[in-house]
Amino acid sequence: MLVHLSISNFAIIKRLDIELEPGLNILSGETGAGKSIIINAVNLILGGRAASDLIRTGCNEARVEAMFRFSPRSGVDDLLEALGLPRAGGEVLISRSLFKEGRNRVTVNGAMATLQMLNRLGESLISISGQHEHQRLLRPENHLHLLDDFGGLTPQRLQLAADYEQYREACDRIERLRETLRLEEEARELREFQAREIDAARPVPGEDEELEQEKRRLLHAEDLLSMVTAAYEELYEQGDSALSIVSRHAKQLEKGAALDSRLGEVRESLLELQAGLEDAALSLRELRPEIRADPARLESVEERLQVLNRLKRKYGPTLSDVLEFRGKLAESRDLLEGLREEMKGLEARAAALLEDLMVRAEALSEKRKEAAAGLCTAVERELAHLHMAGTRFLVQFEEEEKGEARAAALRPDGFDRVEFLLAPNVGEEPRALARIASGGELSRITLALKTILARTASVETVVFDEVDAGIGGAAAAVVGEKLQALSDYHQVLCITHLPQIACKGPNHYLVKKVVLEGRTEAGIERLDREGRVREIARLLGGKQITPSAVAHAQEMLD
Repeated sequence: MLVHLSISNFAIIKRLDIELEPGLNILSGETGAGKSIIINAVNLILGGRAASDLIRTGCNEARVEAMFRFSPRSGVDDLLEALGLPRAGGEVLISRSLFKEGRNRVTVNGAMATLQMLNRLGESLISISGQHEHQRLLRPENHLHLLDDFGGLTPQRLQLAADYEQYREACDRIERLRETLRLEEEARELREFQAREIDAARPVPGEDEELEQEKRRLLHAEDLLSMVTAAYEELYEQGDSALSIVSRHAKQLEKGAALDSRLGEVRESLLELQAGLEDAALSLRELRPEIRADPARLESVEERLQVLNRLKRKYGPTLSDVLEFRGKLAESRDLLEGLREEMKGLEARAAALLEDLMVRAEALSEKRKEAAAGLCTAVERELAHLHMAGTRFLVQFEEEEKGEARAAALRPDGFDRVEFLLAPNVGEEPRALARIASGGELSRITLALKTILARTASVETVVFDEVDAGIGGAAAAVVGEKLQALSDYHQVLCITHLPQIACKGPNHYLVKKVVLEGRTEAGIERLDREGRVREIARLLGGKQITPSAVAHAQEMLD
């Protein structure tokens, strides 16, 4: 439960501290005193959105702190651990600061936290029901969730929604694969033509470079032959060839080396030169027969180069690129087969998921219909206690699809669409709440549902912000009794303007405005018996508190 609330520099609140008790806690005060501001502050520590203009004028920071105490069976400790937040022995201290520049700072038990964490945590700590709850009740899309809450079916619905999301992801993947396969099939014919064209040419890496060299040799065969012949003759064939001259001088230096040893080294160099010249001459002689003009071969080489160059222009700047492209074509074929296999697997998985979802959605639908009967009985019983005896409350299920359309009707929350109907007067046909329910009736229906659902809810604190709107008299007294009965299960905080409700709360707090040093401030005080008498007398008679109002207030408290 909420044991302490501290608010600083928030709207018209400069500093406010409240120690709250178990049971029914009443907050009352004049209109505009700041009661709803306190509820807005509670919303902040539960992860609600806030604007920087809520910071008190002249301040840079607004802060809200709340201490909750909870029982071990509430599951809050497990949630804290799941969120990565520290435990604190059955307590949660939440702090949230707002800054002028728009940023937030949130801590839970001293550790930094996010607003998403606060939202998750808040669901297990407190439930707030304000006048907006009437609008929520008027929207049929919310009725299914209320029915599931009553029937204890919310976990099944959430699990169904999570598994439905997996099914939709599988279906989306199938659609994307189907489009990919369509495009791949369209491109397959082109890829097959490309593969045939490359395979027909049978290119070899480096082949084009070798052919270019051969082409140059064939084009300049006569020049090459002339060069080789002249070189061979001058180096070897002629009487005064280079080889003859080197050989002759090497022999002469052999004699000279006997006279001067230094010539021996020169002679060795000439012998090496002689051997090199012989090798070069022999190479030239072997090349000469190979160098010849061959127009037929030249034409063949040029044709082959045209084929290879065409492949390079289409599939890559080099033959290696062409061959790499051919390998990718083979991979594309394998990829296409892989996509087909993946499609089969996904379709089988989606079909299995859908079948499972259908079975569970059918079972959930049956449980909802069983729960609907119990909810109608419980609401009608509560409404009878709230001075709406004879009211008929119905849960209407939309007509179901049959056959193949049944699967198409499946949604994350199942097959069902429901709407709450009401017949407040005997003999009338039940109609949608939005069409016939008055403000007072909506307040009582809201309270009836909250009373029913809160008995099994895990939250330990329930807040009612002016749930008494539109009611009065005897009905207000019964509402007070209902809130008092509800406080046996939960800590209840109730903002009210009705004395019939205010007198039911043993813990009564007065919210009031004062002007200090030219600034309006909201404050709060816990009322003792005398203070409660004065406040209830004010609620009964307005600003002028008469002796009869005081006597009536004492009688109500007694």
